[in-house]
Amino acid sequence: ADGPRARVAALARAYLDFAERNPAVYDAMFQLDGGLLFANEDTPEPLKDGFAALLETLAEVAGEGVHPGLFTETFWAALHGLATLTRAGRLPTGDAERRAELLVDRLAVIV
Repeated sequence: ADGPRARVAALARAYLDFAERNPAVYDAMFQLDGGLLFANEDTPEPLKDGFAALLETLAEVAGEGVHPGLFTETFWAALHGLATLTRAGRLPTGDAERRAELLVDRLAVIV
C-alpha cells in the first residue's frame, strides 16, 4: 500500500480477515494457554517478530509524543476486540468494514 494510512488500513483489513477466515487458528493463538510468555524478556523470538511487524507499520502513525510500542499495543488490542466481538455475534457483521475504517481514521494520525 502507498502511504502510511493506506498501510495501516491494509494491516487492519488483513488482521480482521485472518481472524474471520481462520477461526480455529485465531482461537489457538489467543485463547489456548500454550505456556508462552508475552511482553517479557523471555518471549520467544517469533512472537517478538510478529509484534515488530505490527510496530513497523503502526509506529509511523502513532502521533507526536506517543510511544510507538504503546500505540501498537492499543491498536492491536482494538483489532483483537473487533475480531472477537464480531465472531461472538456481539457486533453486527454488516458494519465490520466501517468499524475498521473508523479505527484507522481515529487512531492513525499522519504527522
